[in-house]
Amino acid sequence: MSLLARGGLLPVLTPTLMGIGFITVGSLVNPLGGIAPGLGILMLLIAVFFANFWRDPDRPIPRDEGVIVSPADGHVMFARRERATGRRPSKAEMAEAEEDEFTGTWHPEACKEILSFETEQRFEAVPEGEESKDDVWRIAVFMSPMDVHVNRSPIAGEIIRMEHRTGKGRRRGPFLAAYRKESEFNERVRSLFKRADGLIIEVMQISGALARTIIPWVSEGATMRRGERFGMIRLGSRVDVRVPAAQFEVSVISAEDGDSNHPKGEFVKAGSTILYREVKE
Repeated sequence: MSLLARGGLLPVLTPTLMGIGFITVGSLVNPLGGIAPGLGILMLLIAVFFANFWRDPDRPIPRDEGVIVSPADGHVMFARRERATGRRPSKAEMAEAEEDEFTGTWHPEACKEILSFETEQRFEAVPEGEESKDDVWRIAVFMSPMDVHVNRSPIAGEIIRMEHRTGKGRRRGPFLAAYRKESEFNERVRSLFKRADGLIIEVMQISGALARTIIPWVSEGATMRRGERFGMIRLGSRVDVRVPAAQFEVSVISAEDGDSNHPKGEFVKAGSTILYREVKE
């Protein structure tokens, strides 16, 4: 059983001990005009905040076949059917590349095998009636500062790629608010999970305006169980999951669905909530 995520003990323990120390000094030695007890209470409140942020509760993991679980806690911002319209260019393709002020350099053709997610691709929403077998579903989960920030593997399989990406020409950033669509090109970690049958899905951990640190706990080549912890993002952030649209159907309600019971989108839990179910033939 996990109470705090990896790395959370020191941030919680330090203000706790400081708070106890200030209150003890104020009570037994000199309250310093109320400053010592006040600082003690402040430190304890900070400890409570950090304990809430670093909490890492155990979760029941679904055993259903053909499902993909949420990698993050939070509300479902949107679930969109998308198609690839470009990809990151190789050095030999730079002469044909397109430049975008915010999203960087793109080759105007998608990967030959779009669903291999060989490199980062540019996607756009698919107009109704123009669906194809190469489309993907993308679900975006917004994590508020009060949500659990530990991320879990959406499937059982191997991490075949894990890459850190930033904005064009930046060592860090950008850091737009995670609830904005444009935040998908914030500083991010892109991971590919491959199931035993060859299915590949893409998970993007995206930093937000407050979240500046994405912390992977595993690396390429790691074999994951469904629902196993693989990293976390500090403070508010977002996680996107892309899967083949021809093979899966969405199982959650997004904020864009206009459901009055879920105005912010359905709240999902990492490792427990099923985002996608495999389409039965």
